[in-house]
Amino acid sequence: MNNFSEKANFIWAIADLLRGHYKQADYGKVILPFAVLRRMDIVLAPTKKKVLEAYNKHKDQKPEVLEPILNRVSKVKFHNRSKFDFIELAKDHNNIGANLRNYINGFSISAREIIDYFSFKDQIKKLEEYDLLYLIIKKFADAKDNFEVSDPMEMGYVFEELIRKFAEISNETAGEHFTPREVIRLMVNILFVNDRDILIKEGIVKTLYDPACGTGGMLSVADEYLHELNPSARLELFGQEINPESYAICMSDMLIKGQSPSNIKFGNSFSQDGLEGEKFDYMLSNPPFGVDWKKVQKFIMDEYEKRGYAGRFGAGLPPISDGSLLFLQHMISKMRHSGKDGSRIAIVFNGSPLFSGGAGSGPSEIRKWIIENDMLEAIIALPDQLFYNTGISTYIWIITNRKEPKRKGKIQLINATGSDWETGDKENPFYVKMTKSLGNKRKEIGDGRNNKHDQIKFITEIYEAFEDGEYCKIFDNEDFGYTRITVERPKYNKKGQVQTDKKGNPIPDSDLRDYENIPLKEDIEKYFQKEVIPHVPDAWIDHNKTKVGYEINFTRYFYKYKPLRSLEEIKKDILALEEETKEGIKEILE
Repeated sequence: MNNFSEKANFIWAIADLLRGHYKQADYGKVILPFAVLRRMDIVLAPTKKKVLEAYNKHKDQKPEVLEPILNRVSKVKFHNRSKFDFIELAKDHNNIGANLRNYINGFSISAREIIDYFSFKDQIKKLEEYDLLYLIIKKFADAKDNFEVSDPMEMGYVFEELIRKFAEISNETAGEHFTPREVIRLMVNILFVNDRDILIKEGIVKTLYDPACGTGGMLSVADEYLHELNPSARLELFGQEINPESYAICMSDMLIKGQSPSNIKFGNSFSQDGLEGEKFDYMLSNPPFGVDWKKVQKFIMDEYEKRGYAGRFGAGLPPISDGSLLFLQHMISKMRHSGKDGSRIAIVFNGSPLFSGGAGSGPSEIRKWIIENDMLEAIIALPDQLFYNTGISTYIWIITNRKEPKRKGKIQLINATGSDWETGDKENPFYVKMTKSLGNKRKEIGDGRNNKHDQIKFITEIYEAFEDGEYCKIFDNEDFGYTRITVERPKYNKKGQVQTDKKGNPIPDSDLRDYENIPLKEDIEKYFQKEVIPHVPDAWIDHNKTKVGYEINFTRYFYKYKPLRSLEEIKKDILALEEETKEGIKEILE
């Protein structure tokens, strides 16, 4: 699978033909749909002749009868009944436009829908006007080796690498489209590891959902994992995606892999829930970091206010500037609850959902709801510089409503940041430094392939062990909660006397008002008497304003003091740097 980058580079180079006619930002509108078409063409090639024979035999049948017949002959869930393929198209320069349209119209309904999401008809017309259509098709026809893969996963890598390249040159956010595969493998490992006994059963069927599925990377990796674990198992894949190109690629990937493309929905998961009412065994997602939800604000506010907990967002609403916790609530609403069934969720966040918002705020109320309902199982802190579009640190949250007995009432934190290690250190247990960066991605988590440390296994073993250690801390749910009290002090008049209301109660001075966050496990009155009264004897607690909040200050739990460098060491380094500078200037002048 290590040659996917070369394949992607070769396909990407075809975009050079568009130079001068297309803006670089629009290259993907041509190359991506052609790449999908060529991949489907390769997949259908072995049965093409038999499909044409079957079509000639049954072409008078109604579409609802004809389509399944031809799909069975093609041995996948789509077909093409046109006499053309890319090789045949490349033989006729003069009729290339008409022949290509005939070829596209020959696809089954599900495949044609995929092409429609690329708005491909517009591109065909443009390419005809620029006299580029034949040249592009000839290039793709000759690129057969770049679309033949021994591992079905490899083509997913190729498509995602193409998207990353096009996103870079158009200044788009590549990371919104896909997630590094080693991160997905780690998430899938953690998601499935406790269920191995269930998943190895003969003929087991499970469901998996991603509400922001992009090109389908998470769905594909999960499917691959389960197939490796149990070839007779079946993982039904579901997803939704808002980006048309990513959606089309995901749909094509599902078709080729024998999944039902109707399980992948287009649109915004919040305002157009294409799988409303559905429940799933497993869920995976990497929602966009810090993306606002202004466009769907009215819809979400209406659901929150009118439906409460009967809807998806009853626990609370995060700031408009970051919809991450909306995705998590949306996924929790799709958990199974009947009998012994339950669900497991793995989702990637940046640091904000851990601690943003004080007691009583939307984010804190969401954390409170999740933790008090014992759904937060674990959080894994990942290295920075791991994603393509950002260098910030990220975290995997594991959410479930069927914790193992030993995990009930507990939350596991795993520090897999590698912050204690020098980048590139061979003994580093959590990541390896990449020889060549990809956007902001300069680190990767080794998976044991290509002679790299199996760091995914290492982290999974820490999770399974569920023991306090250097990289793992186990906490009670209540350890992350606190009571926020309002400390009032009386208002004094000019004579220094306490002002009171009609009932004789002291009037609080808002200028002297203060707040204290008291850990949930501590007695409020004892804390107040010990920590507050000795400093302000006239203070009291306004219990009507007391709130309970939850936050997870991850860094605090794994903080290690590092002594500052001595002045002598700093001075030595500065002098050495000055000497290097002098030598450099001397060489230039000479």
